[in-house]
Amino acid sequence: MLIKLFVSLAIYIGLLITILSSIEPSSSSDANSAVLDTQGNKVQSGVEYYVRPAITDDVGGYVTLIDRVCNNGSCPLCIGQQNVVGASRFSIKFTPFIEGESVVRENRVFKALTLCVQSTEWKVGDQESVKRLIVACDGGDDQGLLKGFFRIEKGNLGIYYFVWCPLEVCPNCRLNCSYVGYLIDENGNRFLALGANSTLPLIFEKVNDVSS
Repeated sequence: MLIKLFVSLAIYIGLLITILSSIEPSSSSDANSAVLDTQGNKVQSGVEYYVRPAITDDVGGYVTLIDRVCNNGSCPLCIGQQNVVGASRFSIKFTPFIEGESVVRENRVFKALTLCVQSTEWKVGDQESVKRLIVACDGGDDQGLLKGFFRIEKGNLGIYYFVWCPLEVCPNCRLNCSYVGYLIDENGNRFLALGANSTLPLIFEKVNDVSS
């Protein structure tokens, strides 16, 4: 009887070890899965992408630059949207905060550059209670370092959201993270902004995969 008990126990332990060894540990976990473009490929660092709304019903077109003074006159370009899909657009490159990272991951911070005449870095402006996203014409400054870091969060159905939340850069800072939404001014211009009434669901199109 005792021998049978030991044999049964040994079999049980063997099965348990087999089951546990077959379970793969979560690597960077689902929370840090790679962001995917419209073709289902990973969004790569340093590669050009167009960013547009995931929903095309009255939420504007591609993310672009709007020629308007945004930050007390220090920079004439705001980050905004086309009023209609198909108008002029600018490509964007992402640079992950983690050195050597080759893909953009969910919930991991990055910097964004809009490519026009020269590469221009995104950052959060200081204007109004609703903070518009502006382009730092001089590439930013040390004092405003945290203003230039964003991350991407995944929603339902494969759509994404930009979030200003640079806690990875400054984990001890007291910051109020905020989704990037949009606002419309008196002239009908659409601006990307923090603290806007509406969030903006987005998808990413690799430039070479989009027909002109």
